[in-house]
Amino acid sequence: MRKTSVYLTEEEADGLRRLAVREGRAQAELIREGVRRVIAEIEARPRTFRSLGAGRGGRRRPGAWTSDELYVKALGKG
Repeated sequence: MRKTSVYLTEEEADGLRRLAVREGRAQAELIREGVRRVIAEIEARPRTFRSLGAGRGGRRRPGAWTSDELYVKALGKG
């Protein structure tokens, strides 16, 4: 097991403390369980890929290069 530090807001720390007391479990155990749940949830989602010119939804971001502009920039040719 590896030790790490986690910064929590006052509300998060208070909620974690209350939950640990209510459940009779260590705060560290609850944190590890939460991390495992988040990892499992995110890894279960299909991965989305973004191109250089488009973000999610296929819309071009302001200031993003087109493929032609990128070709000219990379190769110095028009």
